[in-house]
Amino acid sequence: MQNGCGPVRWIDSPCRWLLAAVLILLSGCAVQEGSRRSDAPHVERNPRSVLLADASSASSMLPLIAAARDQSLDEPVDPFAKPGEEAVEEYDPWEPLNAKFFEFNRQLDRWVLKPVARGYNFVVPNIVQIGVSNIFYNSRVTPRFLNNIFQGKFKGAGIEVGRFLINTTVGIGGFFDVAQRFNLTTPEEDTGQTLGFYGVKPGPYIMVPLLGPYTVRDLVGYAGDIALNPIYWLILPTMHNIDAIPTVISPDERVAIYLITFGVRATEVVNERSLNLEKFEGVEESTLDLYAAVRNAYLQKRAKAIRE
Repeated sequence: MQNGCGPVRWIDSPCRWLLAAVLILLSGCAVQEGSRRSDAPHVERNPRSVLLADASSASSMLPLIAAARDQSLDEPVDPFAKPGEEAVEEYDPWEPLNAKFFEFNRQLDRWVLKPVARGYNFVVPNIVQIGVSNIFYNSRVTPRFLNNIFQGKFKGAGIEVGRFLINTTVGIGGFFDVAQRFNLTTPEEDTGQTLGFYGVKPGPYIMVPLLGPYTVRDLVGYAGDIALNPIYWLILPTMHNIDAIPTVISPDERVAIYLITFGVRATEVVNERSLNLEKFEGVEESTLDLYAAVRNAYLQKRAKAIRE
């Protein structure tokens, strides 16, 4: 710790490791949550209807499966859409490379993520899995709140604050989604939607290894959501060389922090995959062109989110 009037670079305390671990746990990832089991005692946080997909964020393997599943439903258009809104341009100039990354992600889900999720599901009760997912969602309130503000959706911003206060206190750190019992629900907003709100075009479609589907705009937005989360400013080692930013760990502990961050992120991905084991059974067999189905569903989902 620096003396005098200089800024505090890191907290020199025996408790800093515990504090860092808690912050990493709370940080989650700046993305949207995945769909949940239909038999779980849960009310959807996001009340908006879906067009063709209810895929989770591109930060997990779930959109590769969720989007394709909903693509097969008999609801191909939004009945509330204005004329001309149904068509979505599928600009995919890098399709050959994207298809290879898609297959890599699909096989990774099949041979690694899904088996691990089955074991996790066998050990961890469903109610605990839902609570863990709720905690991660609750921790990402800041990017959602700010993007509501950026888009002039002040009611949505107020609901996000109300949800956070209720779930963090009464809901025991966000483990229980108490706010939804008071009908405190609002569409999730992210930086990619904010960019689209101000007229930024989606750009080419991209399939990112380990992460999933994006457009160039949404990939930039994904990085923006991370930057908007103040928890990352406290724990990311790359921020530690900036004197004006206080941190809770020493710059010399980067490797350990990266490992903890990876562990927490892996827990979130496995937990969400476990919550959706039954929902996505048989998707690949029932979909003729899984890659095209995921692409179409993702692009329509994002276009609809921006229109809202």
